[in-house]
Amino acid sequence: MHRRHFLKTSLMATAAAAGVALLPDPLLAASSTNANESSREKSMKILVLTGSPREHGNSNTLAEHFIKGAREAGHTVDRFDAALKNVHPCVACNSCGMDGPCVFDDDFSFVRERVIAADLVAFVTPMYYFGISAQLKAVIDRFYAINGSIHRPKKSVLLMTYANVTERNERPILAHYEELLDYLGWTDVGRVIAPGVWTAGSIARTPFPERAYQLGRSLLGGDAR
Repeated sequence: MHRRHFLKTSLMATAAAAGVALLPDPLLAASSTNANESSREKSMKILVLTGSPREHGNSNTLAEHFIKGAREAGHTVDRFDAALKNVHPCVACNSCGMDGPCVFDDDFSFVRERVIAADLVAFVTPMYYFGISAQLKAVIDRFYAINGSIHRPKKSVLLMTYANVTERNERPILAHYEELLDYLGWTDVGRVIAPGVWTAGSIARTPFPERAYQLGRSLLGGDAR
């Protein structure tokens, strides 16, 4: 018999005979606590922001696969399809003071609540005229009203599709994404950039949906710094 097991069994028998309740094994208790803490650390709140007005468009296909992978990995995921919601563009009135109520009472309230609490934000967009879609840009512009609340460590991913196959065409969106994260103090933890997809459904014949799924599956929780 293993020495540790023998000692533990002997102590329990002696204690039982004396009518004494033994305290839980501190090593076993610590192991259980660490396992629970590790589980909590790995689970994240994720907010997925999509920008395509095509419900079954190529970038939305990436979003679906990413979400599937993230949920299988144990994360909680909320999704906001900007093109299918009512989000008024920011008008620079500054009524919010960069961290207060916005003058517009619209669907951005869903984003506002969840982006503050999120551990990771996923930006999902097709390339429209060499930039992110206007619908997603409107959501990002409204971050202004919660600016003071979202300048804290978070993780981020970018899922992007475009019809061309020239890498330099990616630069405007990548530059915007990188500058946004640098300003907010967020950390990029993955990208899926899918060139050469134009007509709806064409991405299904590429490896990119699987890459989005694997990105979601691979996400780990913990400090974003």
